[in-house]
Formats: sequence, C-alpha cells, structure tokens
Amino acid sequence: MSTSAATPAPTSRTADPGPAAWPADCVADPSRVSTDVPRRVAAAHDASPYLFTPQAVVRAASAAEVGALMAGARRAGVPLTLRSGGTSLAGQAGGDGVLVDVRTHWRSAEVLDDGLRIRLQPGLTVRQANARLARHGRRLGPDPASESACTIGGLVANNSSGMNCGTRDNAYRTMESLQFVLPSGTVVDTAAPDADAALRAHEPELHTGLLRLRDRVRGSAASRATIERLFAMKNTMGYGLNSFLDHTDPADILAHLMIGSEGTLGFVGEAVFRTVPLLPHTATGLLILPGLAEATDALPALLAAGARTAELLDAASLRVAQQAADPVDELRGLRVEHHAALLVEFAEDSAEALDAIVAAARPVLDRLPAVTGSPLTRDAAVRGRLWHLRKGLYTAVAGARPPGTTALLEDIAVPMERLTGTCEGLIGLFDRYGYQDAVIFGHARDGNLHFMLTQDFDTPAETERYARFTDAMVDLVLDAGGTLKAEHGTGRAMAPFVHRQYGDELYDVMRELKRLCDPHDILNPGVLLTDDPAAHLRDLKSVPPVDPAVDACVECGYCEPVCPTADVTTTPRQRIALQREIALATAAGDEERRRALEADYAYAAVDSCAADSLCVTACPVTIDTGAVMKRLRAQRHSPTAQRLGDTTARHWGSAVTGVRAALNTAHVLPAPVLRGATGAIRKLGASELVPTWSGDIPRGGPARPAPRHPEGARAVFFAACIGSVFAPEGDSGGAAAAFLRLCERAGVQVTVPNGLTGLCCGTPWQSKGYTDGHRTMAGRTLEALWEASDGGRLPVVCDASSCTHGLEQLADTLAESERARYSALRFVDSVAFTAEHLLPALPAARRTGSLALHPTCSTVHLGIDAALRQVAAAVSDKVTVPDNWGCCAFAGDRGLLHPEVTQSATAAQAAEIAAGAFDAYASCNRTCEMGMTRATGRPYRHVLELLDEATA
Repeated sequence: MSTSAATPAPTSRTADPGPAAWPADCVADPSRVSTDVPRRVAAAHDASPYLFTPQAVVRAASAAEVGALMAGARRAGVPLTLRSGGTSLAGQAGGDGVLVDVRTHWRSAEVLDDGLRIRLQPGLTVRQANARLARHGRRLGPDPASESACTIGGLVANNSSGMNCGTRDNAYRTMESLQFVLPSGTVVDTAAPDADAALRAHEPELHTGLLRLRDRVRGSAASRATIERLFAMKNTMGYGLNSFLDHTDPADILAHLMIGSEGTLGFVGEAVFRTVPLLPHTATGLLILPGLAEATDALPALLAAGARTAELLDAASLRVAQQAADPVDELRGLRVEHHAALLVEFAEDSAEALDAIVAAARPVLDRLPAVTGSPLTRDAAVRGRLWHLRKGLYTAVAGARPPGTTALLEDIAVPMERLTGTCEGLIGLFDRYGYQDAVIFGHARDGNLHFMLTQDFDTPAETERYARFTDAMVDLVLDAGGTLKAEHGTGRAMAPFVHRQYGDELYDVMRELKRLCDPHDILNPGVLLTDDPAAHLRDLKSVPPVDPAVDACVECGYCEPVCPTADVTTTPRQRIALQREIALATAAGDEERRRALEADYAYAAVDSCAADSLCVTACPVTIDTGAVMKRLRAQRHSPTAQRLGDTTARHWGSAVTGVRAALNTAHVLPAPVLRGATGAIRKLGASELVPTWSGDIPRGGPARPAPRHPEGARAVFFAACIGSVFAPEGDSGGAAAAFLRLCERAGVQVTVPNGLTGLCCGTPWQSKGYTDGHRTMAGRTLEALWEASDGGRLPVVCDASSCTHGLEQLADTLAESERARYSALRFVDSVAFTAEHLLPALPAARRTGSLALHPTCSTVHLGIDAALRQVAAAVSDKVTVPDNWGCCAFAGDRGLLHPEVTQSATAAQAAEIAAGAFDAYASCNRTCEMGMTRATGRPYRHVLELLDEATA
C-alpha cells in the first residue's frame, strides 16, 4: 500500500507570511521587486491545484542577480522558487518565500549552425523558439502540447517531452550544454572546455560528492536495474538518476541532473539544444477500434510500420468528443460502448517519402479491426479537425466542470505490455471513487497515459476521496512496473511517493544529491522530495465562483504569452485569480485585504487591459478576459455617464469634427501648456478620456469620403472614422483615399453609404463600457449598412482592421430579434478585399527591398494575416514579421491614456526592428501604426497606402 496519511491535512490556503524587504538589495533596480499584496497574490497562482503566497516577487535580470537572491534567501532562511511560465501542473512553480520571475527579462534566442542548434534563455516559449527555427526547417525535439505557453525554463526543469519525441528527443537527450547558477552563487557553463575543472576548483565538495554518488549507483546492480527500467520509459519522477549511468564527468552529470530537477538544485539561465528536422509532409487518421485491447494490440505493428504518433483515446474521451458542435465524421452516428481510438500520424520530409511509408503501412492498417475503416488524410483542414478532437478534450472536460472545482490532469507511464490493464484499472478506479467525468488519453506509443478528472477541495470529505483515489492509483501504476510521473514533473503532487517508487537506496541517493547542491534547502523545498506523506493534500487551492464568464478558468497561463500587459500590470490569468482572491477575502471577512485588492484592481486589471481579446485565442476554455474587463468598465459608469456616451453616439459626426479641430489647434499651441492643461484635466477624473499631451500625437485627419452610389458596385466601403480623427503618416491622404484609388485603378466600383460621417463600428463605446451609446451606434450603423448593401447582397469593406472586427461584433449589442435581421451582413477588411479582388487587376508594383510588417490583434481575430502578408509581398521583395511580434496595446486610445502599456508591449518588437534595416514599415490600422511609430521611431503606414503608391 502507499504511504499517504489516512486522514488528509487541512486544505486551506497557506497563511500570507507578509512581505520581505531584503530582495531589493539583491537587484540593480529595486522597482523590479514587488512586496505589495496584490502583486504577490496575483503571481501566486499557477496551473497546479496548490497555492502559496510569496513574501516577494522579483523580476531578476541576470545570473548575478539570481545568485545574489539565492545568497539573500540563505541568510534570511527564506525559501526561493524560480518561476517562468507557471504552466506546471504538479505544484513546482509556487512557494511561500521569494518567487523569482525568470521569464520577463530572459527571452533571448540565438540560432546556431543554420538551425542545427539553438541557444535559449528560460523565458522564451517553445512556440517562440520553434518560430525562429522554422525558417531553417528545424524544431526543438520536445513537443509538449502546451508549447504555446510553456517556456524553455519549464521545459528544462521538467524534462519535457510530448506527443512525438518519446525518450529519444526529450530535453535530456537533446540538451548540448547548460549555463546554471548553483545555490552557492557559482556559475557553471558546461560548454566551456574546462567546465569540469572549474567545478572541481569552485565546488570541491560537490564535485567529489557527485563522483561518490556516480560510483555508488554504478556499483549496485539493483540500482542500475531500477534506473534502466524506469528510464526506458518516459519518467520525470524524482531526479534524473540515469545521469549517473549516462555520463562520467561531474560537470556533465550535474548538467543532466539539472534537467527535470524542478528548480531544486539550481537555476538554468541558458541552454543550448540540438534540434530535429521539421517533417512537413503528414498523413493522419483516426482509427476507432472495438476496445482498449484492440487499440493497444495494434500499436507494435503501427509503430514498426513507421507511425510517428499514436495517441490513445478511451471510450469516455470519444463520448466527450461526440458532444462537440461539429464532431468529426468518424464519430457521427457511432454508438460508443467499449470503443477506443488511435490518432495515428505518419510524417516525412518529402511527399515522395510519405507516399512510400504510407504505402508500406497500408497492409498493416487494412488488417486492423477498425470499425470505421482506416483512411489517412493529408488535407490540412481535416487533419486540423482530428487534432482539435484530441487537444479539445481538455477544453471540453475543464470547461464543463462544476463551478468551484479544479481540473486535474495527471500522467503516468507503464511498460507497453501493461498498457491495457492499466487503462482498465484506471477506469475501475474512476467508477469506484465517483469520477464519472474522467477521461483517459495519451501518448500510446510511449505507454504514457494522461487522465483528467475534476475535483472539489473545499470540504474534508472531498479531499479524503481524492486521497483514497490517489493511493489506489499509486498502487495500480507501481504494481504494473510503471512511473507515477511521465511528463509533468514530480512537483508536490507526487513528491510523497518518490521514496516508494525508487526504494530506500536510490531515494537516499536523491537526498544526498539535494544536500550536496543545496545544503540549506533553500530552493523549492517540498518539491520533488518530501518526507511528509500528506504533502500532496496540503495548501490546496480554493476556486470560488466569481463570474460565469470566467469560472471555467483553470489558471493554466496559456493566455499570458499573448497578453500585451503581461510585463507591466497583470495577465488574464492574474485578473481572474485576483477576482477569486477578492471573493475569498470577502468571505473570510478580511476587509483590509479586500480593500487593497480592489483598489489595485481598478488600474492593474481593468483600466490597463488592452481589451484586444487575444487571450480568447489562446485560452483552452475560450475565456475572453478582455470582454470581461469591458463589462467591468461599463459597471463603473453612472447613469449620467452612460447618457453622455449615448449623446455622443447620436452626434458622432460633430464629435469627430470637434476632435479633428482640437488636434489641429493643439499643434500650434506651446507643448508645455498643453501638457499642463491635459494633466490637470486627467487629475480631475478624466484619466480614461483625456490623454496627457505628447508631440507625436498626429494632427486631425481628412474628412471621410462623400457618399457615392455607382452602378455595378461590388462592395460597400465603410471608411473608418479613426482615419479621419488622426492624420496619416506622410501625405498620402490616408488608407481610405488609398483604397478608393486602388479600386478605381482595378476597375472595381464601390458604394459609400449615406450619412457615413455620423457612423462608427462601435468599438470606442464597447471598449470603454458605454453600453447605451454602443447600442445606439449599432442600430444606426447597421441600418445604414443594411440599406447600402441591399440587404446584405454586397459585402461591407472597412479600411481599419480593428474597425472591421468591431463591425462583426456590432449586432451582438442588439436584441435578438434585431440581431437576426442583420445576420446577412458580411464584413470584409480592406486588406482581404484587396488581396482577393484588387491585386489581380492592378498593374505591377514598384517593389521595395524590405518591409517590416505589423499584423494586429484584429487581423488575428479576423483570420486575415495571410492576406496581409500577401498584400505586403506585392510591394516588397522581403516581408518580415518580427519574431517578437505581439499586440501593440495601443487599443484605440489606450496607448494614449496609458502609454506605459504600449511601451511595455512593444519593447521587444521595437528592439528587433531597431536592430534591422528596412525600407518600409506597414500595418493595417491607424492607431496601431501610431503605436508602432511611437515605439520604434520608424514611420508605420497602412499597407494599402504603400500599395497605392507602388501601383500609381
């Protein structure tokens, strides 16, 4: 039996230990140290079910600072936890001491040897690293499903693998060298030829101890056999003791022990990886088999035939997938009973090689008892739907869980011959302990299973149920000769069971290793190793319902890499976590904590949010935190403010004229006077309406186009008012004028609706939360466009991507009966319209040598990035979207009202632009062009203005 305590420990959150002041002495800029309650609470939350409130959050910027923080923690007797992406599921990314952020200032990458190797810092995501390698036809070996959010720091700390890499291409196997900081402050770079000698000179006791442990492990036949058995599978349980068998020199041994050490032995500040080739030619099939036994029996032959991926889905997974709005064809009409499925993929570097491997595999496929046949598809859209089925299981289960519960995703690995029995055993445990919504899926080719269940930790009875299930699961897996963690790391969730999995001797080796590296137990104590048999049942997170729009959040952090305010205020995960913390403080009667959190929330969460909603594109449970922040803005407005917003909507034409005139007047007044006046107005309570004056704010723009109704019109042109409010860069007359000239040049007639000067896409009201004005403008604009488009017969084309996106959402503010009336309206961005209808009819363009292109958050939402690149490629020989591209966070006027947000959001992209040389700079939205011009000092213009000039 396992060693968990019979009665679980209390599940309440760890008491807040209060702030720590000493970290400010360890960094060059004390402003990078946060000790206020809101920042500490926001940073505490990660993807695990555990919660610890740190005493300080520090954004370290160098290895020297990390070393100083370790020394400071040692002197103060305070634990130190390293945090990068915070996507870890087992509790290894949180602690109640000092939390050191090693993401914000750690995002550099250097491609080496034409992509054969890459040097990476811990803050870059796997997807960002692979984007830099893709142009070389390479990628990282590890391919975790969380690649959009998990960082290199986490990949190293957890020895990440994934669907395809197995044990051959994981982080451990593909790592070439590491640069790491030990708790003593010693920096080790194993790329140096004298790395081992330097380790011996600076850390003699550690060097000698590693040799002693190496010989101890190698000298025990039982230890060698256990290590070889466990590490033949995917295994992230405990330390990577295979390092003692695979490597000889202490520096190499230690570097490989750092892989999978979960921040308990040192800090990895840089890693060099060998890469693997991209295999762009793929064929995929969903094979539905009568049961688990048939599915697992099919694996050896499929893998021998060349299948690179084989994902297992149990019957419960298939039933969940059937409930999707548009299930894949293989599941339509199927009565799922005891079925199981394999999602199989073949991949090669050429079409010819793929043809050959698929042809060779066809007899194997045909012999399978697949109930719906065994077809393979190369169609990208169909393949995407199949993979969406597999990856969407998490979304479906997590999104449907009852409010207040936690989604737990666990993973194990067993020898292939024990896979069927283990699956059946898990299903039996789900039934026995009442986890009716649990599903099993995983990387069947590696004997690696994931299972997902939902759990409430707010009552002792529920925690006791989870404890009993965990004990039974441990028995099942270890009796099968498996490992309790295959990919997700040991963390706190499985730390109490490391001793049982490895036995006394190897557990003692691990303990001695920890003592040698971290004699004061400063780094992440309680993670990976613990003598507390109930550690996995303590410090569990409470998840109170706060808002149906966000209650499904699992705090996974997938939203954070796309959030433009991540480095300056809060992220979507933190905005939701803070709402939960406010609810918990309210329920506990902790008024001081509640007031502190609410006072901070107004700016740090609500006002600073760009509300670009890129978060919804990354969120596995499709939460739109931007929309929630806009709703909270609306709730703050008084009835008087809402009436003013409505009045503005009714007199929008006059309002735009007034703003244009004010901007033109401002440019002839002394700047100091304007700065003083606007600053005073902001202090009077208009900080969300009036920006502090800056000389780079453009003059007022040209008037919007006059109505026109030519015969044979192919579209309605809705010129965005933002192009009239702000003058364009240069003297082209702006995007609207450029679009109309391009249409004329291409022989395409367009209608301009009557009353355009008083119409708008509604985004200004929606973004600021003026719901009455938004509704008024929606009614006026949609009625005019309904008439101009002949009841939706003609598409409506807009020349600003954010406004096109706003038009698409405009009907949502209306009553359902009115909304249905306008459902036939089609909105198209001018860039997409140009790519499809104008480019083929335009004369050849005079091309520039190079162009830096800034897609916008709205081009992502609209799905027109490819069209934007197509138009840009028509005017330039080389189009570059920076590797560090992201939303500029100008967000209409947000960048004017809160310039610090745009400055932070664009910093990395601006540095990349500054390091390059480009002949032109383009985007497709006036305020985004303003934001990028301000950030880079380069003249960003609408891409249609460039096309107009190039084809004139």
